[in-house]
This record gives sequence, C-alpha cells and structure tokens, in this order.
Amino acid sequence: MAPKPITSPVPDVWYPTLSVFMLAIGLIVTASFFIYEATSSRQSRSLAKEVLTGAVASVFLGFGSLFLLLASGVYV
Repeated sequence: MAPKPITSPVPDVWYPTLSVFMLAIGLIVTASFFIYEATSSRQSRSLAKEVLTGAVASVFLGFGSLFLLLASGVYV
C-alpha cells in the first residue's frame, strides 16, 4: 500500500486571488483600526474592540502574505 503524497487543500490557481483578497481585507481592517484610534477619545475606547480588530487584521494579513509567497513560488 503506497502512501499518498501530501497535497494542498487549496488549489494552486487560487493562490494569487486569495492573496489579493486577503491582503485587501486585512488592509481595510487595519485602516479602520487606525481611524478608530485617531477619532475616538481616550475615555470612549474599548479594549475588546481594539484587540478584536487587531486580531482580525493580523489573521487576514498573515494568510494574505502566506498566499502571496505561495503564489510567487516560495513554498513555506
């Protein structure tokens, strides 16, 4: 019984599209975070909202960067 080769759960042709969309979403969430920080007063800020927005932006930018590397041929 021969072992199955390891394959990606995402097709290779989707890498460029996924990288563009995930990086775009991550940059939009990052921009909304900066706008929230710049426009809200120090007393009205919510730590939970800041942490949640930062985490969402981080996840999208991280996976967007991963798919950008994969699309360009750098297999990590």
